[in-house]
Amino acid sequence: MTAHRREGGWFTASGWRARRRRCYEILERDAAHDRTAQRVEIGLIVLIALNVLVAVLETVPSLFLRDYFAFLAFERASLLVFAVEYMLRIWVAPENPRYRGLSPLRARLHYARTPVAIVDLVAWLPFVVSALFGVNLVTLAIFRLLRFVKLVRYSPGMQSLLEVLHRERQSLMACFWLLSAAVLVAATAMYVAEGHVQPEHVGSIPAAMWWAMATVTTVGYGDVYPVTVPGRIIASITMVTGIVMIALPVGIIATSFVDVIKRRDFVITWGMVARVPLFADLDASGIGEIHKMLSAHTAQPGEVIARRGDVARSMYFIASGEVELEFADDLHLLGEGQFFGEMALLHQARRAATARARTRCMLLMLEADALADVIRRHPEIGKRIRAMARDEGGPQAVRRSADIADGELSGPELDPGGTPTES
Repeated sequence: MTAHRREGGWFTASGWRARRRRCYEILERDAAHDRTAQRVEIGLIVLIALNVLVAVLETVPSLFLRDYFAFLAFERASLLVFAVEYMLRIWVAPENPRYRGLSPLRARLHYARTPVAIVDLVAWLPFVVSALFGVNLVTLAIFRLLRFVKLVRYSPGMQSLLEVLHRERQSLMACFWLLSAAVLVAATAMYVAEGHVQPEHVGSIPAAMWWAMATVTTVGYGDVYPVTVPGRIIASITMVTGIVMIALPVGIIATSFVDVIKRRDFVITWGMVARVPLFADLDASGIGEIHKMLSAHTAQPGEVIARRGDVARSMYFIASGEVELEFADDLHLLGEGQFFGEMALLHQARRAATARARTRCMLLMLEADALADVIRRHPEIGKRIRAMARDEGGPQAVRRSADIADGELSGPELDPGGTPTES
């Protein structure tokens, strides 16, 4: 009893550390395989969305939300939740691998200076200060709307976009300076051409910059327009220049965004391939060859991916969604990042289970013929795979939940050309 209390009690160092670690997993880790983390994430997303909705509706005078008791109670409860969330994230910061090697205090200080932590702080601190000092500022509505930015934490797409903006910051800054130069040159030219004709609109370069900005950005409000031939020529050149200036950063962001998405998907897929015991002994080039042979397939809920009794000729990686394996006397559920059917790549046998999509699934499929083609072009890969298959710690040791059927091991083995051979 004493030993147990010393190792895992609430007020011991190890017990405190274990609970801090668990709290970090709930708040900061991927929630795909943790029910508690999923509930917390969904709850925070709903709370943020409701806060933004209420902040918008509060500006409608006829709703009287500012004086409504339920609104005040909801706002105070939200502040409490956001404050507790912020403090917990600060508390678990030492568990973040990025701050490994730092003292707990320094890790927390490093985290507190990150943009996401600052947004979390702004989500509740100004309102607490306002309540303490009795200040009722209309501008606090802006801070309430900033809570919407907290959703970036839960959106991989937004995180990828922020990564793109950070990666291309120098190129985007160059585009900004080009745009500024175009506005300045256009405003100066228009001032010279029509400053004496329209002194109320373009009588100075700063005044003409409003027309230049509206024209270069292709908005064209129409409140200021050229009335002379030289002015119209300058306006035409400015319009064409504006199209180029706007298209340039858009092209940079779009190209980099596609590159980031592809790189992220490549890393995820690479990790899934590397986890397959059959390919565990392959080097980077071997895994790369396998990776090139994958084909994508989207399975709708209830769709049969592989049927029990069919000849096994392919394996599947689950990029997203859930798949049920229906054995004769058992049922297994596989999720994102898992795989099944790897024995089909070496053994021509019949499926011992039916694989059915439980939710909408994105699957990556590797055909036995495709693997045989890789082996023909790279015999060293075939040698390593066959050695792995013969090893006692190889595919034979794969857990049933990781493959569609242990029974596929009993079939005849395939040679590199894809024809059956005697085991």
